[in-house]
Amino acid sequence: MNVFYNKQGIGDTLLVSMKEIDKTKRSVENVGDVARLYHKDSEETVGYHIFNASSYGTIDRTGMLAVTGSLLDTVQTALKANGIKEQLELPEKPSFVVGYVKDKKKHPDADKLSVCQVETGDGTHQIVCGAPNVAKGQNVVVALPGATMPTGMKIKKSKLRGVASHGMICSAKELVLPDASKEKGILVLDESYEIGSDFLAQYHG
Repeated sequence: MNVFYNKQGIGDTLLVSMKEIDKTKRSVENVGDVARLYHKDSEETVGYHIFNASSYGTIDRTGMLAVTGSLLDTVQTALKANGIKEQLELPEKPSFVVGYVKDKKKHPDADKLSVCQVETGDGTHQIVCGAPNVAKGQNVVVALPGATMPTGMKIKKSKLRGVASHGMICSAKELVLPDASKEKGILVLDESYEIGSDFLAQYHG
């Protein structure tokens, strides 16, 4: 589950994404302040748009939000107040974690790509990265397989030019952080960030 909020950009609306589906398969049901997004064939809920969100709880952050118990309470309060009985649960693990680049090598078949070995707290992930500033020894933000980016793109295990890649090393712009640099490149974190921890919880904390 991912939650996004930007009052200045889109108004007082929480965007809750639970699953990625083809837009042609998506339907919307409006109930009061809530728009339920669902698969039009299976009717499975894939997300919610909650309007007038601040009337259901305190939201004092912008961008991608850490899915905490407090934020989930705000979402559940809004759903219940608008007659929606579905119960949401906290994710078992965060989608965006702090990683450590243990090694970086040139991609064998692409000059502008690097093959990185990134420790994420639960093991080492091989990630192909195209950022010019990625380097061995950095703390970085990793979108794990299954994560949904603010654009709606779901991160999957894949191959880039024939090399396996399990996740994505993110830029501040890709995470829609309010202080994102306009320069190209990944977001490099300082040593205060704990490897394997929920990046959004630390960033907003």
